[in-house]
Amino acid sequence: MATLQPISRYPVPEPSEWPEDISARILEVQQKAGFVPNVFLTLAHRPDEFRAFFAYHDALMLKEGGLTKGEREMIVVATSAVNDCLYCVVAHGALLRIYEKAPLLADQVAVNHRKADLTERQKAMLDFALKVCRASGTVDEEDFQTLRGHGFTDEDIWDIAAITAFFGLSNRMANVISMRPNDEFYLMGRVPKAAADAPKK
Repeated sequence: MATLQPISRYPVPEPSEWPEDISARILEVQQKAGFVPNVFLTLAHRPDEFRAFFAYHDALMLKEGGLTKGEREMIVVATSAVNDCLYCVVAHGALLRIYEKAPLLADQVAVNHRKADLTERQKAMLDFALKVCRASGTVDEEDFQTLRGHGFTDEDIWDIAAITAFFGLSNRMANVISMRPNDEFYLMGRVPKAAADAPKK
Protein backbone atom coordinates (compact mmCIF):
# COMPACT_ATOMS: atom_id res chain seq x y z
CA MET A 1 0.00 0.00 0.00
CA ALA A 2 1.42 3.37 -1.05
CA THR A 3 2.24 5.87 1.68
CA LEU A 4 1.28 9.51 1.40
CA GLN A 5 4.30 11.49 0.31
CA PRO A 6 5.12 14.81 2.00
CA ILE A 7 4.29 17.89 -0.06
CA SER A 8 7.64 19.59 0.72
CA ARG A 9 11.02 18.70 2.17
CA TYR A 10 10.69 21.87 4.30
CA PRO A 11 8.30 22.32 7.23
CA VAL A 12 4.71 23.14 6.26
CA PRO A 13 3.12 25.46 8.83
CA GLU A 14 -0.14 24.53 10.48
CA PRO A 15 -3.12 26.81 9.80
CA SER A 16 -2.84 28.19 13.34
CA GLU A 17 0.64 29.45 12.43
CA TRP A 18 -0.39 31.37 9.30
CA PRO A 19 -0.27 35.18 9.48
CA GLU A 20 -3.72 36.71 9.15
CA ASP A 21 -3.32 37.95 5.57
CA ILE A 22 -1.91 34.62 4.38
CA SER A 23 -4.69 32.74 6.13
CA ALA A 24 -7.27 34.92 4.36
CA ARG A 25 -5.65 34.28 0.97
CA ILE A 26 -5.47 30.51 1.51
CA LEU A 27 -9.06 30.27 2.72
CA GLU A 28 -10.23 32.32 -0.27
CA VAL A 29 -8.47 29.91 -2.64
CA GLN A 30 -9.88 26.89 -0.82
CA GLN A 31 -13.41 28.27 -1.07
CA LYS A 32 -13.03 28.91 -4.79
CA ALA A 33 -11.21 25.70 -5.79
CA GLY A 34 -12.54 23.26 -3.22
CA PHE A 35 -9.01 22.43 -2.05
CA VAL A 36 -5.77 24.26 -1.25
CA PRO A 37 -3.07 23.98 -3.93
CA ASN A 38 0.13 22.84 -2.28
CA VAL A 39 2.06 25.87 -3.51
CA PHE A 40 0.17 28.00 -0.98
CA LEU A 41 0.87 25.59 1.87
CA THR A 42 4.55 25.15 1.10
CA LEU A 43 5.34 28.83 0.55
CA ALA A 44 3.68 29.71 3.86
CA HIS A 45 7.01 28.51 5.31
CA ARG A 46 8.39 31.91 4.22
CA PRO A 47 5.62 34.51 4.72
CA ASP A 48 7.46 37.47 3.19
CA GLU A 49 8.33 35.44 0.09
CA PHE A 50 4.76 34.09 -0.07
CA ARG A 51 3.47 37.67 -0.28
CA ALA A 52 6.03 38.74 -2.87
CA PHE A 53 5.55 35.59 -4.95
CA PHE A 54 1.79 35.85 -5.19
CA ALA A 55 1.85 39.60 -5.75
CA TYR A 56 4.04 39.10 -8.82
CA HIS A 57 2.09 36.00 -9.87
CA ASP A 58 -1.17 37.96 -9.81
CA ALA A 59 0.36 40.92 -11.64
CA LEU A 60 1.39 38.60 -14.49
CA MET A 61 -1.38 36.03 -14.62
CA LEU A 62 -4.52 38.00 -13.71
CA LYS A 63 -3.93 41.18 -15.70
CA GLU A 64 -5.78 42.34 -18.77
CA GLY A 65 -3.77 42.37 -21.99
CA GLY A 66 -3.15 40.82 -25.34
CA LEU A 67 -2.69 37.31 -23.94
CA THR A 68 -5.66 35.24 -22.85
CA LYS A 69 -5.63 33.35 -19.55
CA GLY A 70 -5.25 30.15 -21.53
CA GLU A 71 -2.25 31.51 -23.44
CA ARG A 72 -0.57 32.55 -20.19
CA GLU A 73 -1.02 29.00 -18.93
CA MET A 74 0.40 27.61 -22.20
CA ILE A 75 3.60 29.54 -21.49
CA VAL A 76 3.79 28.13 -17.96
CA VAL A 77 3.23 24.54 -19.08
CA ALA A 78 5.67 24.63 -22.00
CA THR A 79 8.51 26.26 -20.07
CA SER A 80 7.91 24.29 -16.87
CA ALA A 81 8.25 21.09 -18.89
CA VAL A 82 11.67 22.25 -20.11
CA ASN A 83 12.60 22.98 -16.49
CA ASP A 84 11.43 19.51 -15.35
CA CYS A 85 8.94 20.97 -12.89
CA LEU A 86 6.35 18.32 -12.10
CA TYR A 87 4.29 20.62 -9.88
CA CYS A 88 3.86 23.40 -12.42
CA VAL A 89 3.24 21.12 -15.40
CA VAL A 90 0.51 19.28 -13.50
CA ALA A 91 -1.09 22.26 -11.76
CA HIS A 92 -0.97 24.69 -14.66
CA GLY A 93 -1.81 21.94 -17.11
CA ALA A 94 -5.09 21.61 -15.23
CA LEU A 95 -5.75 25.33 -15.57
CA LEU A 96 -4.85 25.23 -19.26
CA ARG A 97 -7.33 22.43 -19.90
CA ILE A 98 -10.04 24.34 -18.05
CA TYR A 99 -9.46 27.75 -19.66
CA GLU A 100 -9.20 26.32 -23.17
CA LYS A 101 -11.88 23.63 -22.64
CA ALA A 102 -9.45 21.22 -24.31
CA PRO A 103 -8.77 17.97 -22.41
CA LEU A 104 -5.76 16.98 -24.54
CA LEU A 105 -4.02 20.32 -24.91
CA ALA A 106 -1.86 20.48 -21.79
CA ASP A 107 -0.20 17.14 -22.55
CA GLN A 108 0.49 18.26 -26.11
CA VAL A 109 2.00 21.57 -25.00
CA ALA A 110 4.14 19.92 -22.33
CA VAL A 111 5.64 17.42 -24.78
CA ASN A 112 5.88 19.33 -28.08
CA HIS A 113 3.93 22.54 -28.66
CA ARG A 114 4.76 22.46 -32.37
CA LYS A 115 2.59 19.35 -32.72
CA ALA A 116 -0.16 20.69 -30.44
CA ASP A 117 -3.62 21.88 -31.45
CA LEU A 118 -2.58 25.53 -31.40
CA THR A 119 -2.77 28.46 -33.79
CA GLU A 120 0.37 29.59 -35.60
CA ARG A 121 0.27 32.69 -33.40
CA GLN A 122 0.34 30.58 -30.25
CA LYS A 123 3.13 28.39 -31.60
CA ALA A 124 5.21 31.51 -32.29
CA MET A 125 4.49 32.71 -28.75
CA LEU A 126 5.75 29.43 -27.29
CA ASP A 127 8.77 29.35 -29.61
CA PHE A 128 9.76 32.68 -28.10
CA ALA A 129 8.97 31.62 -24.53
CA LEU A 130 11.19 28.57 -24.90
CA LYS A 131 13.98 30.73 -26.31
CA VAL A 132 13.72 32.99 -23.26
CA CYS A 133 13.70 29.87 -21.07
CA ARG A 134 16.71 28.21 -22.67
CA ALA A 135 18.81 31.01 -24.16
CA SER A 136 17.58 34.48 -23.19
CA GLY A 137 20.95 35.96 -24.14
CA THR A 138 20.22 35.23 -27.80
CA VAL A 139 16.90 37.14 -27.97
CA ASP A 140 17.17 39.86 -30.60
CA GLU A 141 15.17 42.21 -32.79
CA GLU A 142 14.29 39.41 -35.19
CA ASP A 143 12.35 37.71 -32.41
CA PHE A 144 10.38 40.89 -31.82
CA GLN A 145 9.67 41.27 -35.52
CA THR A 146 8.43 37.69 -35.75
CA LEU A 147 6.04 38.17 -32.83
CA ARG A 148 4.85 41.54 -34.13
CA GLY A 149 4.05 39.77 -37.39
CA HIS A 150 1.67 37.54 -35.44
CA GLY A 151 -0.07 40.54 -33.89
CA PHE A 152 1.73 40.72 -30.56
CA THR A 153 2.54 44.15 -29.16
CA ASP A 154 5.81 44.92 -27.41
CA GLU A 155 3.90 44.87 -24.10
CA ASP A 156 2.62 41.37 -24.94
CA ILE A 157 6.21 40.31 -25.62
CA TRP A 158 7.23 41.65 -22.20
CA ASP A 159 4.43 39.55 -20.68
CA ILE A 160 5.59 36.39 -22.46
CA ALA A 161 9.14 36.92 -21.21
CA ALA A 162 8.09 37.88 -17.68
CA ILE A 163 5.83 34.85 -17.27
CA THR A 164 8.65 32.62 -18.51
CA ALA A 165 11.17 34.21 -16.15
CA PHE A 166 8.88 34.21 -13.12
CA PHE A 167 7.99 30.57 -13.52
CA GLY A 168 11.66 29.77 -14.08
CA LEU A 169 12.11 30.85 -10.45
CA SER A 170 8.99 28.96 -9.39
CA ASN A 171 10.09 25.79 -11.22
CA ARG A 172 13.48 25.77 -9.58
CA MET A 173 12.17 26.31 -6.06
CA ALA A 174 9.44 23.70 -6.56
CA ASN A 175 12.12 21.22 -7.61
CA VAL A 176 14.45 22.07 -4.73
CA ILE A 177 11.76 21.67 -2.08
CA SER A 178 10.18 18.63 -3.83
CA MET A 179 6.78 20.32 -3.97
CA ARG A 180 4.19 17.65 -4.72
CA PRO A 181 1.19 18.39 -6.97
CA ASN A 182 -2.24 17.92 -5.41
CA ASP A 183 -3.94 14.76 -6.62
CA GLU A 184 -6.97 16.87 -7.58
CA PHE A 185 -5.08 18.52 -10.42
CA TYR A 186 -4.62 15.36 -12.44
CA LEU A 187 -8.25 14.95 -13.47
CA MET A 188 -9.25 18.60 -13.64
CA GLY A 189 -10.37 19.54 -17.13
CA ARG A 190 -10.00 15.96 -18.41
CA VAL A 191 -13.35 14.52 -17.43
CA PRO A 192 -16.69 16.11 -16.54
CA LYS A 193 -16.64 17.36 -12.96
CA ALA A 194 -19.51 15.07 -11.95
CA ALA A 195 -17.51 12.04 -13.08
CA ALA A 196 -14.37 13.20 -11.29
CA ASP A 197 -16.35 13.74 -8.07
CA ALA A 198 -18.19 10.41 -8.25
CA PRO A 199 -17.38 7.97 -5.42
CA LYS A 200 -14.90 5.27 -6.35
CA LYS A 201 -16.26 1.70 -6.34
